Amino acid sequence: MTMWVFGYGSLLWNPGFEVAQRRVATLGGYARSFCMRSIHHRGTAEDPGLVLALDASRGARCEGLALAVAEGQEARTLDYLRERELISSAYLERSLEIALADGPTVTAVTYVIDPHHVQYCGGLALEEQARIIARAVGGRGPNTEYLYNTAAHLAEIGLHDPDLEWLAARVRSLTA
Repeated sequence: MTMWVFGYGSLLWNPGFEVAQRRVATLGGYARSFCMRSIHHRGTAEDPGLVLALDASRGARCEGLALAVAEGQEARTLDYLRERELISSAYLERSLEIALADGPTVTAVTYVIDPHHVQYCGGLALEEQARIIARAVGGRGPNTEYLYNTAAHLAEIGLHDPDLEWLAARVRSLTA
């Protein structure tokens, strides 16, 4: 049985594991948003950045990629993802149903935000998000790089995210 992972942020452009196939997919009940303060990868404890997370929201839908893990790599991939995604316990690992663009529904390992975690910051105005992203830098590099790569890869696979597109344009103007 194929192990699927749902990618909606950096997993789109940096999965970090062997992907057998990529398919556009939709997750219901969650919205992609910069609702998690990053104190490791894209910011520091003293100057947090922002990273994307899936925030539970009735009626919401998030389009992303279903990533099929290469056969025989399931355990290694899960270990890798847990080390990467659960670094501060702000994400919760879930097995959620996603709808592949070509019809079938599959269960995918999905990382969603814990709204009770101290790093949760849902509801920030887009302008405030842009100002934070424009200045923050963490262990994996500038917060701007994370935003630009995610926005570019969504566009590359034909997915439209108006908030991310606005943020990318605004952050470019702030850092020009």
